[in-house]
Amino acid sequence: MSYVTRFAPSPTGPLHLGHAYSAILAHDRALENGGRFLLRIEDIDRDRSKPEWEQQIYDDLEWLGLSWETPVMRQSDRLPEYRNALKSLWERDLLYPCTCTRRDIIDAASAPQEGVQYGPDGIIYPGTCSVKTMMPGSMTDLPEGVALRLRMAMAAGIAGTPRVGMGRVLSFTETGDGETGLIEKSTDQIALEVGDIVLSRKDFLGSYHLSVMLDDAAQGVTHVVRGLDLFDATQIHVLLQNLLGLPTPEYHHHRLIRDENGKRLAKRDDAKAIRKFREEGASPADIRAMVGL
Repeated sequence: MSYVTRFAPSPTGPLHLGHAYSAILAHDRALENGGRFLLRIEDIDRDRSKPEWEQQIYDDLEWLGLSWETPVMRQSDRLPEYRNALKSLWERDLLYPCTCTRRDIIDAASAPQEGVQYGPDGIIYPGTCSVKTMMPGSMTDLPEGVALRLRMAMAAGIAGTPRVGMGRVLSFTETGDGETGLIEKSTDQIALEVGDIVLSRKDFLGSYHLSVMLDDAAQGVTHVVRGLDLFDATQIHVLLQNLLGLPTPEYHHHRLIRDENGKRLAKRDDAKAIRKFREEGASPADIRAMVGL
């Protein structure tokens, strides 16, 4: 079996030490297993993605001593694939249009009879638009200019494998720095803990959950290496893989690199940017030491 890892940054700001750790770890694990290391540019959000940040990604990774296969996959080139996947789910009545604003969702979820609940995507959507009457013809035409949400309860009834005492179950293998081994989740539990997630946004086609899952499958990624902050999102990706008949890779969710106050690094934290360390005379070996490699 081939061993394929990837690093998939967004060109929306400078790479920081956390990115360096994730990229080096994925790169080194591929080399150690005689595999392949791929780079993917997640530029689906065209408003925030900038060419200069994309070039900085290449420059920083090359300086770190990493190499990858070309051509590099870019999400902005894959919109037809995202649309096809959405259309497939739409035709199975697994999606519905949502016109709620962020304020609408907060207000509905905060109603006394509801109570605010949080999942991997933040506030769990209360299902406001799921009960609205469909417009004539909407079941054949994928709507434009609105968000598209997954009917999670319906998906939970068809995804996974039946298991006595657990209903239907989804599973994946985890080798990271948190919970490890075979991870199993009841689809009913996923429906309760995740809710009707957005799979396409009104201002751009697709979403992180949809695109990352489709892109990993298209690139033949067998081992996903990423931060522990995305562990809870993995159940969503495995469910979507199951619904669309795609393979589930092995996952390795690694520890997060934090600042001196224990705060998770963010792109706005320019003081921790790889570029800053380069300008101050640090070496690639210094970066590896800083992140504990």
